[in-house]
Amino acid sequence: MASNNLKGAIELGNIYFKCIIFQINSDNKSKILSNSMTQSEGIHNGVVVDLAKASNSIRSCIGVAEKKSNVMLKKISVILEQPEFLCTKLSKNRKIDGAKILREDIEFLLREAKKQVIMNDQNQSIIHIFNHNYIVDGKKFIEEPIDVYANYLSHEITFLTMPKNNIKNIEQAFINCDIEIERYISCTFALAAELLSNNELQYGSMLVDFGYEKISLGLFKNLSLVHSATLPIGVNHIAKDISKVCLLNLQESEIIRNKIDFSFRNNNELFNENGDLRNVFFKDSGFRKISKSLILNIAKARLDEIFQKIKKHVIIKELNSSSGTNLFITGGGSNLLNLEKYCSDFFGFNVKKLHNNNQKGNYKDFKGNFTSCLGALKIITDGWDTEAIPKSASRNSQKIGFFANIFRNLT
Repeated sequence: MASNNLKGAIELGNIYFKCIIFQINSDNKSKILSNSMTQSEGIHNGVVVDLAKASNSIRSCIGVAEKKSNVMLKKISVILEQPEFLCTKLSKNRKIDGAKILREDIEFLLREAKKQVIMNDQNQSIIHIFNHNYIVDGKKFIEEPIDVYANYLSHEITFLTMPKNNIKNIEQAFINCDIEIERYISCTFALAAELLSNNELQYGSMLVDFGYEKISLGLFKNLSLVHSATLPIGVNHIAKDISKVCLLNLQESEIIRNKIDFSFRNNNELFNENGDLRNVFFKDSGFRKISKSLILNIAKARLDEIFQKIKKHVIIKELNSSSGTNLFITGGGSNLLNLEKYCSDFFGFNVKKLHNNNQKGNYKDFKGNFTSCLGALKIITDGWDTEAIPKSASRNSQKIGFFANIFRNLT
């Protein structure tokens, strides 16, 4: 097969590295050739913390997938999320003075926005650029207003950036594996591409990924990522709190956390008739009285802290029950019992849990393990109308939109 039609994507998660290798056929359809999943080592929250371990784990994950498909990758796309990601939204303006809006006018605004982002923080590198809105004489346009007569054009653009040193360390880990990074893809973006419908992406949705050690969120509207943030806190912190306060080991605390009903209405499985933790949960620690109120207050306090942090982003973006915006939760942490119920009560509007294992077609056997990889496959194969495509991205796509094409010469 032609090497330029051979693609790979690897997710650098806290618990597992996950890799898929796929082929883009002449009709621009993708075919998955192999996949692999190995223990994560040397990388925490998307940041290299041990270069040797990270290189070995990456080499192992990619090597297994290559062996299964009997191919060798030269380049690979990297899916990750970091608390150090910065999301910047800019609005650039230009006078048109009654003339038609030309392609060159939009190119100018894009260049100016990119220049401003680079100059504002030279320690950051751009990994995603999304078109959000065009405003022509005070009226919003979702599509490019080419050939529209106007006095004034404003262009809203979202940039997602990543620290240059973090990039250097990740690139070194892949150099040690003799493979080049083709592009970086935000894990939140990839999850949304796979899990959210076109209408949900178009009319407004917030996706919150509850992870083990981090929680990432993205707000999508007009098929664009308009806001993103990653919090260095996850559901494992609930178990850590229980462990620390109740003097239990972490394994015991994780079992207790996973048994808690987060509607806080029915926890009879955890506690006896006296309201104390049942002795069956003392696996290694000596049995003693630990009250129901203590454990539930610990869990609720940490959960409220997490939701308060998320709520700041909800308030910033003016999300509410009447805005038409949906709030979805996903990730391993979203499987905590009735978490979506508590989330709905906290935010005051309906929250829906997305089951990653509800895949369709040829992907149903993945059972949710490769959701972000499958989203990255869509982005790589089809392109994304509102995203600027990096220079190294595939040119096979037949679905690249105006904004993507216009930025090929600017990235």
